[in-house]
Amino acid sequence: MNVEVIAIGDELLIGQVADTNSGWIARQLNLMGWELTEVTLVRDRKDEIKNAVIDAFTRVSVVLMTGGLGPTKDDLTKRTLCELYGCSLHRDEKVQAMNEARFAHKGFTMNTLTRDQALVPDACTVIYNPVGTAPVMWFDRDGKVLVSMPGVPSEMQHAVTHEVLPRLRARFCDHTSVHHATCLVKGFTESALAIFLTDFENELPASVHLAYLPKPGVIRLRLTATGDDDAAVTAALNAQFDKLLSLLGSHAFCHEDATLAGALGKILKEKNLTIATAESCTGGNIAHEITLVPGCSAYYKGSIVSYANEVKMSLLGVSGETISRYGVVSQPVVEEMARGVQRALHVDCAIATSGIAGPDGATPGKPVGTLAFAVACGEQLASYMLTVGSQRERNIDRFTHAALLQMIDMLHP
Repeated sequence: MNVEVIAIGDELLIGQVADTNSGWIARQLNLMGWELTEVTLVRDRKDEIKNAVIDAFTRVSVVLMTGGLGPTKDDLTKRTLCELYGCSLHRDEKVQAMNEARFAHKGFTMNTLTRDQALVPDACTVIYNPVGTAPVMWFDRDGKVLVSMPGVPSEMQHAVTHEVLPRLRARFCDHTSVHHATCLVKGFTESALAIFLTDFENELPASVHLAYLPKPGVIRLRLTATGDDDAAVTAALNAQFDKLLSLLGSHAFCHEDATLAGALGKILKEKNLTIATAESCTGGNIAHEITLVPGCSAYYKGSIVSYANEVKMSLLGVSGETISRYGVVSQPVVEEMARGVQRALHVDCAIATSGIAGPDGATPGKPVGTLAFAVACGEQLASYMLTVGSQRERNIDRFTHAALLQMIDMLHP
């Protein structure tokens, strides 16, 4: 079953807010064997919303719409849908009562605009929203379903998970089984890995497909199996995934879909090791990535963000002479930072960074985008220099990625 998403909001088209909803919806649809075939972003304009809906229904039977359900004048979705379906708005008493209770619980007073959140089109089935004020609206006409949902991610996700997908499953009879298996691979470029796996890909059964999802230094391989028999799909996937892992050997350093920080955490747990970071140019971003992983308290002890030289010296024990001789963005400095955080936080492993994220700060021989970083585990210590681009945010991400990957390389050679 093919599905399209229409995301409404001026903020999406001027770059003020990123459309994260569509990607999340795509993943949920994929898990039930359905495919998101197109995403349309439209402004808060009646004609554009109507045209997008009409156009989408020439291709698919299910349209999921997000946004435009707020209480302000620029939220036009409900009135636009009334025009499309030839109906009027009426006040839904249950929505009204739920919103009044929610406001009273928070100690707020409802005004005219918030009370009007209970207005819904006559032609829709109302799906009540226990986590927000805007109800979900389900339209079903001539075999085609449109579902209008709030654009707030938490509200949309609750609606999709608990109401929309179960109703779509019941409404349509396409129940294809889809299963995925993912591993993270290092030590190959994408093209070299594709050549290495040529025979494996050629021998895959028709129901199983391989996808390459590369990032610098790491390739995420995803096997996807589809079919009508869930048990047969699972068996086919497991057989091919075992074969893939056998071929890759130690190149496959994580046998599940995970971030680099998640993969590192898994290795640290298996080896019963602890870690800390000493960060300058990354400003705590490595620590942020590590702490996004549930259960990281089992191995992560803390960080010292030593942006200023005096902090490097006073808290990490970096020698002023080392800084003067080699410069703060240098391998000797990050080596001392790594050893310093090992001592200060009593950990087995450490990551240290010092660099020039940009847009200024370049020095002769060290342009913007230069990173010095070190990784340590016990007595092992290694340091590296890296030069990337000139965009600050991207550089910080690249620095973080490189440091995490090198720590993994030390622990999982």
